[in-house]
Amino acid sequence: MIETVLFDIDGTLLVTGGAGAVAWQRAFRELHGVDADIEEHTHAGMTDPEIAVIVFREVIGRDGSEAERAAAIAGYLSHLEDAVEESSGYRVMPGIEALLPELAARGVLLGLVTGNIEAAAQIKLARADLNRFFAFGGYGSDSSDRTELTRRALERGGTVAGSPLDPAAAIAVGDTPRDVKAGHGAGIRVVGVATGSYTVEQLREAGADWALADVTAHFPA
Repeated sequence: MIETVLFDIDGTLLVTGGAGAVAWQRAFRELHGVDADIEEHTHAGMTDPEIAVIVFREVIGRDGSEAERAAAIAGYLSHLEDAVEESSGYRVMPGIEALLPELAARGVLLGLVTGNIEAAAQIKLARADLNRFFAFGGYGSDSSDRTELTRRALERGGTVAGSPLDPAAAIAVGDTPRDVKAGHGAGIRVVGVATGSYTVEQLREAGADWALADVTAHFPA
């Protein structure tokens, strides 16, 4: 019996149609006068703090200071809401809008496990009104290490539930090999969904316990 499900956001719950990249680009243009196309320099599954470090290094040509990276993230957040609302490519992944209320009605505890910093996660979810399903999560603002932020999500889920979660009854859902590795590193099973940049076969090869085309295909919970 699955009692807890942790969902990744980008490529798993939804896609923003490039809104995140637009927000990063606007922030770096505003702060440093450069065009930063993060899609040229980053990979799916990276955390927001990792993205800030890489853009400084590969676009600006130096390591940004802690204060500069903080300013870049603040700039990104200041532009993200508009970028999400403007995006014509924003869409919720197949089956998600039916699955979330079904799981909630069955008493399954729902959480997030995402490389987005918490504020960015809420902005991305808000357009589709999906934040109402998630009482807790682990975020890129907790750690740049996805395994660690998955552990944080499980700890917070235990706080919400009133007792520690049983790892054997918890699963994570993600669309990248990084999600699979993080879930296993935190001691839980992982559903890989091929709704992002990776195929079912690639997710299976990465070690996903279930590798599905999308959540409508025999979701284990």
